[in-house]
Amino acid sequence: MKLFTRKRNRGAPKQEKASPQLVQAQRYTDSGFGTVPDRITPVEKELYDRLRCAVPIVDAALMKIVRLTGGFKVICSDEAYQDALDNFAENVPVGLTGKSIYTFADSYLDSLLTYGAAAGEIVTDCGSCNIAGLYIGDVSRLSVSEGNSPLSRRYTLHFPDNSSSVIAHPERIIYTELIGGKSLLRGLPALSSILLSIYRCIGQNYDRAGNVRYAVTYKPSDDCGDAVYSRERAVQIAREWADGMNSAKYGQVKDFVAVGDIDIKVIGAENQLFDTNVPVRQLLEQLTAKLSIPPFLLGLNWSSTERMSAQQADILTSELEYYRRLLTPVIRDICNAYLCSVGIDAFCSVEWENINLQDESALADARLRNAQAREIEMRLDSESKN
Repeated sequence: MKLFTRKRNRGAPKQEKASPQLVQAQRYTDSGFGTVPDRITPVEKELYDRLRCAVPIVDAALMKIVRLTGGFKVICSDEAYQDALDNFAENVPVGLTGKSIYTFADSYLDSLLTYGAAAGEIVTDCGSCNIAGLYIGDVSRLSVSEGNSPLSRRYTLHFPDNSSSVIAHPERIIYTELIGGKSLLRGLPALSSILLSIYRCIGQNYDRAGNVRYAVTYKPSDDCGDAVYSRERAVQIAREWADGMNSAKYGQVKDFVAVGDIDIKVIGAENQLFDTNVPVRQLLEQLTAKLSIPPFLLGLNWSSTERMSAQQADILTSELEYYRRLLTPVIRDICNAYLCSVGIDAFCSVEWENINLQDESALADARLRNAQAREIEMRLDSESKN
């Protein structure tokens, strides 16, 4: 499947190929259309993209959420077609370079977390119902409204010239949004701008005071000779000082020797840099609270007890379970569409891997205690029967 093809000669016969309906949304980058309320706009989308680029901790948190959500396995209700379903899940094309439904799920969840909504499409071959691939669309160009019935959806693509077009086959569109369609990053740009301002000031202060500069002051004595030749001596002192400082470039160390009253001080040595630990930590606490990521997963070495770390891991586990509940219907719909397209009378279910945020030693200890508890219960049951 090729998403982008060159223009054919007018004399050549046209050949229809599979083309995703959402691909038109990727051709526009500015924000000229009137947006639908409670939908992400192109400006807001670009803001979230720049936020992830500017604040590494935000991007790292989202990437960890996607990875920690874990893997899954698609199960066919008819075991005779399990191999065919596995082959589809592992080899279905996703966009231009991706492959497998697992890649689609990761990209879909990444869009869902970043923008508060995610849109995909099941692309079919023209003239047949065979699935040619999966596609991730631009949610900033898509709006959802009520169709012919309260439970049917109508998808509309918007363009910069205030025009729009209704998608002809809404049954091929997959759409999911968080509660209220709000991005997980909503509210973070204001805090991030303050954090970046602090980092920018730290860099400027270190450019001024961290890069050591010297003030060499020559004080002529009351002798008339020093007063007459003070300018020449100052120029000679400056030349010798510059030669001594530049010698480090050539792997040499030179001493500065001068005669007279000369005062050498480090510029800015009397001043102290502002302590930014408190404001930076307060801002990072707000960011991690919004993203629901334990600080130790982001490399933040804050003092934390073992009980607190366990509670933070439990909270993250509940967040990951919520994201799994959003992804499960999407994966199931894609696999059911494949089974239907090849004429298989079966349905698909999704089996997720266990979320593992604990140490292997702690899990082994828990299994040992459970086994000991079951052994005690069985012994008590046998004794009560006797």
